[in-house]
Amino acid sequence: MNTQRLVRLAGMVTLVTIAACGDGNVLGPQNQPEVNNAPDTFQWQVVAMDNISETLSYTWQNSGTTADVNQSPTLSGGSATLIVSDAAGVEVYRRSLAESGTFATAAGSSGAWTIEVVLSGASGALNFRAEKP
Repeated sequence: MNTQRLVRLAGMVTLVTIAACGDGNVLGPQNQPEVNNAPDTFQWQVVAMDNISETLSYTWQNSGTTADVNQSPTLSGGSATLIVSDAAGVEVYRRSLAESGTFATAAGSSGAWTIEVVLSGASGALNFRAEKP
């Protein structure tokens, strides 16, 4: 199995494990979650959400001090927020995932960044990518 496939599988197992611990509607296999967590590039997407409320957190290695975030949502209900913190734990990005476009984070410390997705009654599909410029 190649490294990228192992990283994807680990992300899926983490996502399913986190989902199993939540209350109410949480992400599951029916939402076709895809997570690609590689150094300097993080991609995340889900589809067919129906009133999902859950917070998901990932550690992402960014060798840079900023990241470009590309958001491509089709959110039809509820809310979704993306929060990115740098290696020092300082929040460098917070934006509604209902917004489409490419946005830059504030400058921060390189290393292990945290990516947090906060879903509250979210319906529809979400897709975003964060990458070192």
